[in-house]
Amino acid sequence: MQFALIGSVLGRLLMLFSVTMLPPAGVDLYFGDGSWPAFARSFAAALAAGFLIWLPFRRARGELKLRDGFLIVASFWVVLGSFGAVPLLFAAEPALSFTDAMFEAISGLTTTGATVLAGLDDMPRAILYYRQQLQWLGGLGIVVLAVAVLPMLGVGGMQLYRAETPGPMKDNRLTPRIKETAKALWYIYCALTAACALAYYLAGMTLFDAVSHAFSTVAIGGFSTHDASFAHFPGHGVRLVAIAFMFLAAVNFSLHFIAFNRRTLAGYLRDAEFRAYAAALLGICLLVVAGLLIWGRYSDPSLALIDGVFQSVSMMTTTGFTTADFSLWPGLLPMLLMLSAFMGGCAGSTAGGMKCVRVLLLVKQGIREVRRLVHPSAEIPVTLGNTPVSTRVVDSVWGFFAVYVAVFIVILIVLEGVGLDSFTAFSAVAATLNNLGPGLGDVAAGYGGLAPTAKWACIVAMLLGRLEIFTFLVLLSPTFWRP
Repeated sequence: MQFALIGSVLGRLLMLFSVTMLPPAGVDLYFGDGSWPAFARSFAAALAAGFLIWLPFRRARGELKLRDGFLIVASFWVVLGSFGAVPLLFAAEPALSFTDAMFEAISGLTTTGATVLAGLDDMPRAILYYRQQLQWLGGLGIVVLAVAVLPMLGVGGMQLYRAETPGPMKDNRLTPRIKETAKALWYIYCALTAACALAYYLAGMTLFDAVSHAFSTVAIGGFSTHDASFAHFPGHGVRLVAIAFMFLAAVNFSLHFIAFNRRTLAGYLRDAEFRAYAAALLGICLLVVAGLLIWGRYSDPSLALIDGVFQSVSMMTTTGFTTADFSLWPGLLPMLLMLSAFMGGCAGSTAGGMKCVRVLLLVKQGIREVRRLVHPSAEIPVTLGNTPVSTRVVDSVWGFFAVYVAVFIVILIVLEGVGLDSFTAFSAVAATLNNLGPGLGDVAAGYGGLAPTAKWACIVAMLLGRLEIFTFLVLLSPTFWRP
């Protein structure tokens, strides 16, 4: 393990992160809410801490190994969350405890969207902007951004990219060099954000709300600047924009890259995961809208259509925006929406959940085992499209699923052990481990009422979900630490 190199990288990344405290201070100076000193002190604290971490290891050079990458990613998300909570602790409003500040910061950076805050409409604009910015930075990953910078600092970044990028097939690169790959991803990310902000503005949002909600939409985050989320905005235009960009943000970014480079949409249609994602989302939308119409929840069918599709896309992509209190919807609809988040969006996107490609491979493997019962000697490959999937990938998907279920059960037991009823505990774990945000039961209106132990359990779930479990759990393996 190259601890000197790891310390050098962490210090540089933390100094880089300190700069993100300055835009919220500028927002505060513009609106005059008086919160800028909290961000100025936070900037100084993060910059100083990063410098002190980097200074002893400033001469460290070399190529990061795979284990170094895992340790940096896991460590930096904990460090990042800790320093991301500092402005919320320093700010006079909202007055948050350390636990609540950590919960809000981790929820933002992991793009979960679960919140302990209320009264957002009256909160300082700088705090509201900062929450949205945290989600935007966390969306594609602070570490992927750093990969584009690290080569210029004399440190290779391939191992960071492999540890950070979600999905079972992490070695696929869009360009021959990792630095160019990271840049390509961020160009797409920034372009989608700018297009989303413009669309929101043209649909009737203020410029502040348009930029803020574009941050959390493209990041699949779910934070809003209003307590009512998208129910605050009248008309269907804003909702239609959100539906379109939530759908796009949950698609594998490599498909966006290919479509832009080749000026064709054929790549989407050829991709087996995209087809499965679109089909599953369409099915969820049809079921939810039909349920709302059958149970007579809405007197206006057009509103049932818009709200049903919006909430279906928001939940399955793990964004977490709301136009209504879906937990009060009739029948099985609330649980159906919650379960759709287990699949989530595509690998290589900003969405949470297990990812469509894993669910698709699990289903195909299950079908293969049924066929093998009938034809025990047959060689039946698992395929994505027309491409056979290696046994190594299939095994890793089953391993991920087994560990996912085990982690889910452990956190569920912890939450029930601190007093939550089974329904609330299940939805809280599902919402945080899948980086969804809104839950059911006692957490339908927010997580502020949970006990501190329950909040820390949810923080752990959010981190595990954002880094897809293995990146953190590998650090607990004795094999990882052996020379």
